[in-house]
Amino acid sequence: MEGFPVLLFTACMLLVSGNRLNDRTQLSDFLDTCMDAQSHKSKPGPEDSLHAECTPWKNRACCHKKTTEELHQNATWYKFTWGHCEPLSDMCKRYFVRDLCFYECSPNVGPWLVQESRTWRKERMYHAPLCETDCNTWYNECKNEKTCLDNWSNGGFNFSSGVNTCPTGKPCKPFHEIFGNATNFCETIWDGSWKVTPDDKPCMKMWFDATKENPNDAVAKQRAMEILQISGVTNLASSFVFIIFAVLIATLV
Repeated sequence: MEGFPVLLFTACMLLVSGNRLNDRTQLSDFLDTCMDAQSHKSKPGPEDSLHAECTPWKNRACCHKKTTEELHQNATWYKFTWGHCEPLSDMCKRYFVRDLCFYECSPNVGPWLVQESRTWRKERMYHAPLCETDCNTWYNECKNEKTCLDNWSNGGFNFSSGVNTCPTGKPCKPFHEIFGNATNFCETIWDGSWKVTPDDKPCMKMWFDATKENPNDAVAKQRAMEILQISGVTNLASSFVFIIFAVLIATLV
């Protein structure tokens, strides 16, 4: 029994340290980091320029210039095409490109990162607060486009051809029939990456004026501070429980 407390402690430390997201103890851990994914930088920084719809993030970006050029030009991204039923209209495609620019370039997703195991990313954002007006505009520009599935991340596309195609038995229908409304569209299409939030609450702008400061900086900072406050209380309680548990173990050895 002499080695049991040591083994227990070591196991606990391995469990905690196995995920970098569990080791964040200060604001910079949330605000000076990028998603752990294939095309992302490890930390946000300036770029001389970013292409077209990705321009707003050039002063502090998690993406490289080349990435933004390719995502505008390539017909697929990570072997995925938005136009799996038919090509998107130019206006609808513009909003999907903006959404992708946010995904690749935003330095503000730290507070909403969670672990994920995919070949092209180890983390994803989950329930990041998207401003309701941004969601409504995106949906209204795309509601007459066509798709066969509502969840484009985990919906069951067929990738046997090397790119996503509709599975057997899933016909193409207009977005407004598949999703029903703007909120369901924004929250479901990327498997919960976005959480639609009223504009009078802290929320993310999917795109913003490149000549102005990033409005999402303040939103991310506020959420990071909330997480750290909750974490502080939780860690104190956990330490108290751990001490009691250690004392109980010690009485048995």
